[in-house]
Amino acid sequence: MKFFYFFAFLFLLSGTNIGHAKEHCLSISQKPVKVEAWVSKKYEKNYRNIRREFAEMGNTKVGLFIYPAENPSRVVAIGRCVPVYMAQHFMKKAWKYSLGTTHLVHQGFVSSHWAGVGTSLFSENSMNSITSEQLNKLMDENLDTESFQEMYRALTVQKEKVSAFGLMLDNPKLITKNQ
Repeated sequence: MKFFYFFAFLFLLSGTNIGHAKEHCLSISQKPVKVEAWVSKKYEKNYRNIRREFAEMGNTKVGLFIYPAENPSRVVAIGRCVPVYMAQHFMKKAWKYSLGTTHLVHQGFVSSHWAGVGTSLFSENSMNSITSEQLNKLMDENLDTESFQEMYRALTVQKEKVSAFGLMLDNPKLITKNQ
């Protein structure tokens, strides 16, 4: 009988984590935010100044890359633990150095303390397009971090079916609660 309780206890411990969004975020003083930004090659001579601009919020690690073409993608990814003031700062820099934001990446594809600006690391099925009105709502200075993150998640709900080869197929990048 003792073995039954022991195995039942082990079974409960090995349960699948279906709620990573419910996990607590570490403070950015304990785990800084890493931002990786791709900027147009026309800004290459201002590399150091731009790097400082991305880091001016403090508690950040900056990876700045020069995009080989004129304009990097307009995709932004914000991790679930990035504070609103940093996220909005990065999105302002996206407007300045990569012509804005037209798509947001689902948070299941990025680290909790990571942000990507002008990134082309993700497939179309990993992101959602947003309107300028939706972007303006995200940029509202009255938002707190929880409201911003909730709105971000609402804007990046993945579609279960996607168009491919003229057909509607299951989304190969769909993140389910069991993942």
